Amino acid sequence: MPSFSVEVPAGFSGSVRLDKFMASVDGGMNRSRLKSGVDSIEVNGKKAKLSTKVSAGDVISFDWEDSVPDDIEPEDIPLDIVYEDENVTVVNKRQGMVTHPACGNWTGTLVNALLFRWGRGKIGTDGEAAALRPGIVHRLDKDTSGLIITARNRGSEEWLHAQFLDHRLLQKEYIVICVGRPKDMSGRIETNIVRDTRDRKKFKAADVGGQGKFACSIYQCVGVYERGGETYSLFRVRIKTGRTHQIRVHMKHIGCPVLGDPVYGKPGGFFRGATLMLHSYVLKIRLPGQREWSVFKAPVPPRFRKVMKALHLKFRRIR
Repeated sequence: MPSFSVEVPAGFSGSVRLDKFMASVDGGMNRSRLKSGVDSIEVNGKKAKLSTKVSAGDVISFDWEDSVPDDIEPEDIPLDIVYEDENVTVVNKRQGMVTHPACGNWTGTLVNALLFRWGRGKIGTDGEAAALRPGIVHRLDKDTSGLIITARNRGSEEWLHAQFLDHRLLQKEYIVICVGRPKDMSGRIETNIVRDTRDRKKFKAADVGGQGKFACSIYQCVGVYERGGETYSLFRVRIKTGRTHQIRVHMKHIGCPVLGDPVYGKPGGFFRGATLMLHSYVLKIRLPGQREWSVFKAPVPPRFRKVMKALHLKFRRIR
C-alpha cells in the first residue's frame, strides 16, 4: 500500500479543511479520489479525517489504497516494447516512469501509455472500457528501469497474477550497483519487511516471524571496485518474493545500499550525481496457455554503462 506525505507550506495563511488543501496541491487529489482511495490519514502523526483543519507547517500523511482510478486517460507515450502478442505486452520501462496512476502522478504513467497502445477508451467513460482493467500484475518503482509484463485481457491477467503469487513459477533477475561490499560474495537474504514508523515512505528489514511480510532475495556479487576509500559492488539479484522496495531494503540490510537511492542510500562520493542503479534485467515466465518458458531480457541501460566504464577506468577491481 503506497504512502504519501505532504507538508503545508510555511507561508500558508489561515486554516482549511484537509480535503480542500489536498485538492489545491499540484498533483493532488479531489474529494472523490480521497474518499475512494485513502485508507488512513494522519496529521502530525495523529489520526485525522478529511474534515480536519490544517494550517502552515502541518504534515499530512496518508496510506493510499492501491485501486484502479475511474478516470484514466489514454496517452500517446512512446514505449520500448520487448515482446507483444494478443495476450501480453512486455515493456522495458524507462527510469522515471510511474507504473500506475496514483497521488501526484495521475498522467504520464505506463498504464496511460498502454491504454493508448491497446486502443482502449478512457477508463470509466463507457461500459466496454470500464470492464477492462489496465493489466498491471506487478510493478517497478518509479526510478527502477527494466522489464515489466502486462496483461491485455482478463484471462491473461488472471494467468499472470497466479504466476506472481507463487514466485516458484517465474524468475526475476535484477542488476544492481551498490555502495560498499558485502561480507559474503553470494548469499540468501531472508527477512520480514515492515513500514518504518518514523518515515512512512520507507520500509525496513525485520526479523522473520515478527511484524511485516516475509521477503527473500538471492544475490551474487560479480565485481568489487575500490579507490581512495570508496568501494562499489556490482550484483545480480533474484527475488523470490515481490515486496515493496524489497531489493533496496535488502541491499541496505547487508550494508550495501543501492547507488543513487535517494531514500535508503548514502549521499556524496565519486558518483554523487547517480540516479537509482537498479534494473530489472531478466524475466523468465510461462506465457498464457504455453507450457514452455519464455525468457526476456532488457538491455543494460546507459546510466549503468556510464558508471561501469568509470569503475573500470578509475577504480581498481579487487574481486
